[in-house]
Amino acid sequence: MSDQEVLNYLLAYNNMKIIQRKDMFNFSLDTVLLANFCTITKDVKQIIDFGTNNAAIPLLLSQRTNRPITGIEIQKEAVDLAIKNIELNNLETQINIVHADITEYVKDAKKVGLVICNPPFFKVDEDSNLNENEYLTIARHEIKINLEGIIKSAARILDNKGKFAMVHRPDRMIDILNLMQKYDIEPKRIRFVYPKIDRDSHVLLVEGMYKGKKGLKIEPPLYAHNADGSYSNEVRKMFGENIDE
Repeated sequence: MSDQEVLNYLLAYNNMKIIQRKDMFNFSLDTVLLANFCTITKDVKQIIDFGTNNAAIPLLLSQRTNRPITGIEIQKEAVDLAIKNIELNNLETQINIVHADITEYVKDAKKVGLVICNPPFFKVDEDSNLNENEYLTIARHEIKINLEGIIKSAARILDNKGKFAMVHRPDRMIDILNLMQKYDIEPKRIRFVYPKIDRDSHVLLVEGMYKGKKGLKIEPPLYAHNADGSYSNEVRKMFGENIDE
């Protein structure tokens, strides 16, 4: 391991470890929320993770399913780190990492039952405050791909009735829903995440179905923290903790 790399247990999953780099994007609560939110039904035979970074989402999904998972990542250094993490956890037979631009990858890829994505949240314009660290800039800002490119690519690779799940910010919700419908992904589930019970929502979870029927369900709110700042029991369960309620 290099001086920039840090080895940790993957949350409370003591059977899993993850290497992260100090100078690169590290997984966050958003990652955990998305990995737990997406629907994995028995008809899902293959899962694709757009922008997999260090493979945190595939690692978390491996605790929920034994379906094959492919992580797509454009940054070579992140790809190398993701492969290290897959090998570290002996998951080479389930998880595959591909170094590719998402829009190019989907041109020749086989159809799949589930696509998930924790995308760059921020548009790039003349007022954008871009980080000097290229790794972080690409992970956070729509430099290599924008929201429409992600949703269009998901539609191209999804089976009929296949699902697309994304985590984002609530202020982009209208854009997300409009683009999903533009590319025939019908929004089916939305869940708003709140930092605490008396705060505004800061995270949006959304799932749609390709060529699906109309009918959107707004799920109960998810509160990330208790009043004292500790994580809520629901989030702690997502971390893999055993909670006695």
